[in-house]
Amino acid sequence: MAHYKDCAPLVEGLGYTLVELHITPQKGVTRINAVIASKDPGVDIGVNDCSKVHHALLPRLEAILGTEDTYMELTSPGMERNIKNAAEFAVFKGREVRVWDKNISDWVGGVIVDSDEKSVTLEKDGQNQTFSYENLAKAKFIHL
Repeated sequence: MAHYKDCAPLVEGLGYTLVELHITPQKGVTRINAVIASKDPGVDIGVNDCSKVHHALLPRLEAILGTEDTYMELTSPGMERNIKNAAEFAVFKGREVRVWDKNISDWVGGVIVDSDEKSVTLEKDGQNQTFSYENLAKAKFIHL
């Protein structure tokens, strides 16, 4: 992700994690889409959180990009977010997720307790289960 490394420390300094950053030039305007998450898995992101990060992040990106002709949308991960890669499992450690394991053709749920570049470990009812990313078809948050 272009400019992610330039922006992640700013977002972290505000108490959040930058999950995703996409910058796309469109018809003379630079469109910026960013996703932030709380560092605390038990705390959801609200409008005030997004506003706080938006006000700090937009000027930084405009300086980096050399333009003020920008449109920025900043959001939380959302309840229906698909977890897209190994890095996101690390960001969402402590959150309850469900994964579709191709080996058993079913969803398995639990709390992310560990992850690395090859697998994720979920805990449910005191039991840990590790899943290789190559065997996962999809992963989503569990919201009750």
